[in-house]
Amino acid sequence: MLRNYLTTAFRALKRNWSYSLINVVGLTFGLACCLLLFLVIRYELSYDRHHASADQLYRIVTHVKTSEGEGYNSGMPLPALAALRTDFPEMQQDLTMISDLRETLVATNAPQAPGGLRRFEEPRGTMAFVEPEYFRLFSYQWVQGNPATALVNPNTVVLTETMAEKYFGTASPIGKIIRVRNKMDFVVTGLVKTPPVTTDLPFGILLSFASLKEFGANTGWDDWQSNSSGVQIYLKVSRDPAQLERQLVAFTKKYLPAEDAQRQRYELQPLSDLHFNPEISTYSDRTVSRRMIWAMGLIGLFLLITACINFVNLATAQAIRRAKEVGVRKVLGSSRMQLVRQFLGETGFLTGISIVLALVIAYFSVPFLADLLKIQLTFSLFANQEVVGFLLLLGMVTTVLAGFYPALVLSGYQPVQALKSKVRVVGSGHLTLRRSLIVLQFTISQMLIIGTIVAYNQMEYFRSADIGFRKDAILTVPIPEKKPGQLEVFRNQLAAIPGVESVSYGMSAPSANGNWWTSFQFENAEKPSDFGVVMRPADTAYISTYGMKLLAGRNFQPADTMREAIINETLLHKVGLNDPQQAIGRLISVGGNPKMPIVGVVRDFNTFSLHRKTDPCVLATHRNAYNLAGIKFAGQGGTAGISQLMASVEKTWMATFPDFLFKYEFLDQTLANFYQGEERMYSIFRLLAGIAIFIGCLGLYGVVALMAESRTKEVGIRKVLGATTAHIFSLFSVDFLKLVLMALVLASPIAYYVMDKWLADFDYKISIEWWMFALTGLLATGIALLTVSFQSVKAALMNPVTSLRSE
Repeated sequence: MLRNYLTTAFRALKRNWSYSLINVVGLTFGLACCLLLFLVIRYELSYDRHHASADQLYRIVTHVKTSEGEGYNSGMPLPALAALRTDFPEMQQDLTMISDLRETLVATNAPQAPGGLRRFEEPRGTMAFVEPEYFRLFSYQWVQGNPATALVNPNTVVLTETMAEKYFGTASPIGKIIRVRNKMDFVVTGLVKTPPVTTDLPFGILLSFASLKEFGANTGWDDWQSNSSGVQIYLKVSRDPAQLERQLVAFTKKYLPAEDAQRQRYELQPLSDLHFNPEISTYSDRTVSRRMIWAMGLIGLFLLITACINFVNLATAQAIRRAKEVGVRKVLGSSRMQLVRQFLGETGFLTGISIVLALVIAYFSVPFLADLLKIQLTFSLFANQEVVGFLLLLGMVTTVLAGFYPALVLSGYQPVQALKSKVRVVGSGHLTLRRSLIVLQFTISQMLIIGTIVAYNQMEYFRSADIGFRKDAILTVPIPEKKPGQLEVFRNQLAAIPGVESVSYGMSAPSANGNWWTSFQFENAEKPSDFGVVMRPADTAYISTYGMKLLAGRNFQPADTMREAIINETLLHKVGLNDPQQAIGRLISVGGNPKMPIVGVVRDFNTFSLHRKTDPCVLATHRNAYNLAGIKFAGQGGTAGISQLMASVEKTWMATFPDFLFKYEFLDQTLANFYQGEERMYSIFRLLAGIAIFIGCLGLYGVVALMAESRTKEVGIRKVLGATTAHIFSLFSVDFLKLVLMALVLASPIAYYVMDKWLADFDYKISIEWWMFALTGLLATGIALLTVSFQSVKAALMNPVTSLRSE
């Protein structure tokens, strides 16, 4: 029986090979997209699930409320760790503090380093100071060493296998030494397996927390108001988290100053939430919203539905061709259920072919998708049972969605009517269904097109918006150390290079992801304001180098400490002033430091990315906080000119900082990196919209081809009676254009709602305008006309004698 089903299915598909090809191609692309999106979603959902106690692990975060709104900070004050262990003695070993190091130089004297030390510049997320308790909370597979004792003593370090091989090759790293920032040596006392890439704790170098104070990476060991996002506390909660959060309210009031305790509190964030909460930073600096996960899942489902719609439409449209086959089968004793199984078998056969082809497409597309999303995505069919299970489920769902209704239609014909060739047309109900499915297809396609247009315009806004400073032809170079006279020598040597216009020092560029927030006090106020300010330590060349505009006053005088201040417009308005001149000479205090006069007001510039509004900001000299050099080039000079300048800058760097690696980034690229998430989303929208349109057009082409075939005689009669090619073309196209416009009406409000919600995450954003929907309608109409035109024109140009004789 099964062999008979397969033989019949193969003959039927071969007989209608063109429509079978359309179905296979549509299903292949739909299934491939579903599989790829499944792999991405599975990748994102697997973050930190490898820890044995993942469901009991939490991070303490600071919830801050000010007059401007509220937000979260992932950091904790350094004295909080000891205070928590004192107030919650039952959690002595169930909580731990982590302090990360940002870009850091590591040196080793491994045997394969002839002539001295090998140096490595490690990015943020590679290295952190951790306690022995860290290994009680988080799961690591130990190769060598003891997790209970490896980091008890100062100057010890645990390496992952990846980092150990990088530094020492295949030799055992135990007992070997690494030097961090040219200031402290650490002995390797443990080796662990490299954790999965899907983690928000991506450290490969784990330094003993007992070395942190001597290392000098952090200050403020007794300061409850100092809060760095790099210092975080994690704990294992074995009781009701809500009860512990209530106790943390009293803890906050006990240790924080009264004014701080009123506007902030400590809360618990589940480890499982870290990766899906873009509002709070992580050590991996990579988050994705759950809304995006849902969106990817829905888009995958929509594409699958679009491909299945093709199958349903083509199967019902060509049902009349198989009417006699059904009649003969029924006369010979086939039951309706046998026929349903037969037609479902044909669908399953096509689905099986499509799955195989989809696997091939997915295999070759995974590297491209991984590069697009900047993730380490891999695909191995039999390496994971989840993938195999998903494919089986996908195959069954696709077979049922695509084949069940056509099987019911085909198996329902009466044998007498079928054998007398009286089954001429598919019923009006089936025609209505087919039209409804076409509308659904184009609704999905147009929703994706509208989303693509909105995302494109938002990205263009990001690229072209006035951010209050100059970003072109500025090279930024991190400053690794600040010995007496070193910065001055470096500046003078850079200024002597032809093509260098100016050089400035600051803590960061004007727009930065990491910022120094501190308290603010205006004039003779009794206590700090209820809002904080962003500090921008900067030298006297900062404003000119970055092309910022002074609205009033002057630049500050050269100094190594904070002596004078320049404020931005936002801070001017926050203190109740409107005229920039009114601020000149007023006294302010930041971070509890002595008061200093305001000597200038600068035009607003974006302190963060365009995701959020400009914050109140204070610029002041502070030599110890200069971490970045901004080098302004006089002109573009072409690729050759830039290369020559870069070589000169690197040579100067190596002469000034011989013990450090040269690192740089152009400011415009740094700012573009702020919007990588949106760029990725736009690229995905664009790609999936194109695939949805392609699948929809395949189905539309097939339906029009069947219509043209079934109406051959009608077209011949119309031509004999004087119908023109244009009339015949309109006969086939007008109905479909109505369906496309109907789809636009349905897609527009849904797409508006979804994209408006997406734009709500930005303080600086475009407006969704009517022309975006009109453009979508024009694109969809044009695509539909191109799809319909080939078959309709072909039918219109056919010789009527030939078409009438065929009857």
